[in-house]
Amino acid sequence: MESLAQSGVPVVALDQVLSMRGSVALTFDDGYRNFADVALPMLEKLQFTVTLFVVSGFCGRRNEWPDQPAGAAPSLPLMPWQELAALPSSVELGAHTVTHRDLRKLSREDCEHELSHCREEIERRTGRPVRWLAYPYGASSPQVRLLAGRQFELAVGTTLAYVSRHSDRFDLPRIDAYYLRRERSLGQIFSGSSATYLGVRRALRAARKCASP
Repeated sequence: MESLAQSGVPVVALDQVLSMRGSVALTFDDGYRNFADVALPMLEKLQFTVTLFVVSGFCGRRNEWPDQPAGAAPSLPLMPWQELAALPSSVELGAHTVTHRDLRKLSREDCEHELSHCREEIERRTGRPVRWLAYPYGASSPQVRLLAGRQFELAVGTTLAYVSRHSDRFDLPRIDAYYLRRERSLGQIFSGSSATYLGVRRALRAARKCASP
């Protein structure tokens, strides 16, 4: 984050990244307690605006999602409602469904419930508007995106690519910070070498999916 601040790259709200070339929007999924304990102090110091996507049915619990195989990820505590409501205005809250299910595997009715009840509960519990959605596991389908479009202004997935004017507003790509951990400066994120590296990683990710049983 300090590297990004020093680079001069504009850090903007999620909806602004669509119209501002060369900008970055920061997003955090799930609503972990370590967001408040570790990330937020640094973000506030640097005056960065961010979006935190919340799994409404698990607030105050742990990230033991129904679709997640046991041991696939470390068990971590999630922020309770009172902490979410107390977050500064620089943190925009988004929906990450009620139970973090893969929406592609649900019926239309269950998918609508996951979207609408998540948005409604976050708004009711925190008094904040919820305009944006992140698909659990980055997974969506044409029907899921159609339903998302009836509830939200935009939605993000996990396609490893830059946002462009051709991006689907209801399946915006995101670059996981994991792929940037060796960058000397996040100011180089838009360089040709970074674009090539991300392209290679995207191809390898696609190949692994094709090879999965």
